[in-house]
Amino acid sequence: MTHDHRMVARARELRKQATSQENHLWFDYLSAYPVRFRRQHVFEGYIVDFYCPKAKLVIELDGKQHHDAQHAAYDMERTKWLQAQGIQVLRFDNQDVEKEFQDICQRIDAAVKSRIQPGGDTNP
Repeated sequence: MTHDHRMVARARELRKQATSQENHLWFDYLSAYPVRFRRQHVFEGYIVDFYCPKAKLVIELDGKQHHDAQHAAYDMERTKWLQAQGIQVLRFDNQDVEKEFQDICQRIDAAVKSRIQPGGDTNP
């Protein structure tokens, strides 16, 4: 697959302009997680907030803009496409990252472990 250089540049820009919630999840949990995650990963015409290749797991953090009809429809389209590729999508609201951080971390950990363990959705 060839990379769309504009998408890669946009992903790089998004990493530099990460929200406080994205930075919190990245620096306080995912960057040190024993299974590697990537930030602002490009999938064809889409950019996802966090991606774990080994578990085929995407984590999306949604701000208020994701609650309007246009963004919700786009998010649903992207989620369907990702799921068709065998990728699970976990979606969290930014407020939840701030208020329920440990719970979110536990949910991410459980999802990763269930997808890389024998009997999970992906191969180790």
